[in-house]
Amino acid sequence: MSDEKTLFEQIIAGEIPSFTVYEDEHTYAFLDVNPLAPGHTLLIPKHPYERLNDMSAEEAGEVFGVLADLVPAVEAAVGADASTVAVNNGEEAGQEVPHVHWHIIPRFEDDNVGPIHRLFDGADLDDDEMSDIAAEIASGLSD
Repeated sequence: MSDEKTLFEQIIAGEIPSFTVYEDEHTYAFLDVNPLAPGHTLLIPKHPYERLNDMSAEEAGEVFGVLADLVPAVEAAVGADASTVAVNNGEEAGQEVPHVHWHIIPRFEDDNVGPIHRLFDGADLDDDEMSDIAAEIASGLSD
């Protein structure tokens, strides 16, 4: 990781203004400056982990605890019917800032966005391939 501060570290430090909605010792939440919907909020850990993979389960749990409170507050603030909560985990997944962050995007009945499955063409896998992948994932968890 570079010695240069990420955009989000600069926001946390107050060097770049933000519309802050929540802050505690470990997390910081603010409105996205390029919102996909009214109330689009970003939640970040204050420590500049580049990817979710870099966080311990305990640290991720702290963020998820805030996320559980933040999602209904965001929805209520803008009268949203629901929300999409997403992490672009790595540059190839569309992560633009190298500091892990959760998007809370309010969703409305008439937004015509659809489910996250619309982002992909889908993978045509047979049962053997699915079984092999499931076993690989499971074995990676026990390491």
